[in-house]
Amino acid sequence: MNAIDPAIHVAAANIRLDGVTKSYGKMPIIPNLDVEFRAGEFTVVLGPSGCGKSTLMQMIAGLERVSGGRIVIDGREVQELEPKERGCAMVFQNYALYPHMTVFDNIAYSLKIAGMTKAERRVRVELVAKMLGLTEYLGRKPSQLSGGQRQRVAIGRAIVREPSVLLFDEPLSNLDAQLRHDTRVELAELHRRIGATTVFVTHDQVEAMTLADRILILNKGEIEQYDTPKAIYHNPASVFVARFIGSPPMNILPVSGDGTVLRLSDGQAVAECRLKGSFQLGIRPEDIAVYTTTNASALRADVRYHEDLGSHSILAADLSGTMVRITTPFGSQAPDSNVLLLSCPQQRLHLFDAVTGRAIAGVFTAATKEKK
Repeated sequence: MNAIDPAIHVAAANIRLDGVTKSYGKMPIIPNLDVEFRAGEFTVVLGPSGCGKSTLMQMIAGLERVSGGRIVIDGREVQELEPKERGCAMVFQNYALYPHMTVFDNIAYSLKIAGMTKAERRVRVELVAKMLGLTEYLGRKPSQLSGGQRQRVAIGRAIVREPSVLLFDEPLSNLDAQLRHDTRVELAELHRRIGATTVFVTHDQVEAMTLADRILILNKGEIEQYDTPKAIYHNPASVFVARFIGSPPMNILPVSGDGTVLRLSDGQAVAECRLKGSFQLGIRPEDIAVYTTTNASALRADVRYHEDLGSHSILAADLSGTMVRITTPFGSQAPDSNVLLLSCPQQRLHLFDAVTGRAIAGVFTAATKEKK
């Protein structure tokens, strides 16, 4: 890890939302939110379209007014302050660059408005341009740049002010797959170098898992889980999280418990369990083992299709009326028949309430332990 860059070094601020609500008329977007973003951390706000993540970002920035509650940045209430008074800088999905200005002038614009001298502006812009690999493009217009270069200009315009909070609203959505990957690496490096508190909104789980110190998962304006990427992947707090994180996502199977074992709808016993009633059982595709020889205790499933992705394969199979996906590593032999014999290791299973979808902890001895 690189040390924080002394040239562009900010005083990272803690962000706290206390009972924040947002409604449009009678329609609640965020019912009641209490959350804290730690100073200096890279937090990713993740969720499907319409879950309230961009609204949350815009309320922190001051582009949307809260309907209720408090937003506290670095110990100061800001919900009634104008955006320019909050110490935040925001990078948008569409870059929002001035087309008639050069790269230098786009980056320097906020410094000019703030009254900084021309000499001071030049020093600051050249430092940022060097950091972002834009030095040779300072004289160009945005139309002469690639999508990735424009995004770096937008980031440069944000960090040149040395804000205590950096806000990113789906900044990589307009980039192709390879460029998204490269820009993710640059963003992670940038965060380590400047040390600002960073809040990054996305619907892309890969961005969340690779960039975040912690991930906040929203569902209809409410928090499903707020934890490290590793904890969220291996210990999802709900069926929603389990299905949202992972590619392919976690398999969810309806099961019933008789106080001894959990059974699938066709009666196959899948795990020992002392609970009674109806539940939802989760297991990740990579945690399902495929038997290559006959085994009396194996679960039987019917193969529906097989995807060979080079590095691994994905098998889709009908298990007791539910479609499950199994990932197998490179070199694994594809099944010769249409019937799969499966094993679900008990220490890899997750149990969820059938009604609320919330995780039930401590049911399986090792289910709550993270993989090593």
